[in-house]
Amino acid sequence: MIVDCDPGHDDAVALIVAARHAELLGVTTVAGNAPITATTRNARIILDMIGSTVPLHQGAERPLVAPPRHAEYVHGESGLDGAELLEPSGPADSTNAVEFIIETCRKTEGVWLVPTGPLTNIALALRAAPDLAKRIAGISLMGGGTFGNRSAAAEFNIWADPEAAAMVFDYGGPLKMCGLDVTHRLQATPERIAKVRALPGHMAAVLADLFDFFSKVYVSRHDNMRGGAVHDPCAVMVLTHPELFTARPHHVTVETSGALTTGMTLIDMRGLIERLAPNCDVTWEVDADAAFSVIVDSIAAFSR
Repeated sequence: MIVDCDPGHDDAVALIVAARHAELLGVTTVAGNAPITATTRNARIILDMIGSTVPLHQGAERPLVAPPRHAEYVHGESGLDGAELLEPSGPADSTNAVEFIIETCRKTEGVWLVPTGPLTNIALALRAAPDLAKRIAGISLMGGGTFGNRSAAAEFNIWADPEAAAMVFDYGGPLKMCGLDVTHRLQATPERIAKVRALPGHMAAVLADLFDFFSKVYVSRHDNMRGGAVHDPCAVMVLTHPELFTARPHHVTVETSGALTTGMTLIDMRGLIERLAPNCDVTWEVDADAAFSVIVDSIAAFSR
């Protein structure tokens, strides 16, 4: 898989799980939770922490149409506030993420693209190389849901670049969606964070600090959450540990122009025979304890 991300606390965890349980061919970055320079820096820091030498390529610094919009209110100014992080070993290997995605997917059949941020890079790659739609194994994304977190209707990743999201949902190949309906079920509760903190090694302590910061933000901003929603690893684990998830096929449309609903993922759940044919497997449920155990085990595998 190629993980396309905007680290981000939960993106960092997604990278760790991917490095542990998948053949990670490379990492690409996009502006989202923080500006592109910060998300690329954070991705390099996480790859350094786990000792990974997979290529890292910087991508889009802004959405296709919408103005750049970030999430410092969740992730802090750095995108990874809450822990003391070492300086990155170096910059990205290039600023040509889209070119890397295209070349890798043409060279290697059956690659899963796993975007955990705004879908700008993926849309640009599909537009520049239409043949990718039939070459890749599919796309597993974190985004959307039947409710929003950036507006009443829209989840952040889709809202940040709705035009790119609309292109991805219409690309015509296998598509898996892990939206807020499932990701809010996987929370970094105090008990789960304690399991990370109990692990040996510096990296586990750093991840526990990151979880603490992220979860305090979530608890302070929601009525009934006991921890941060660990969104992004779901898009990885639905591929590496599909038995932990429940998904159903639906047709999903992205709203790009609604005055109150831009960025909404409209999931057709009608019982009508004439409903649109499914274009997406929507993930609804997760065995949260088992999924967080995968996260803990992945951190343990790299913590020194």
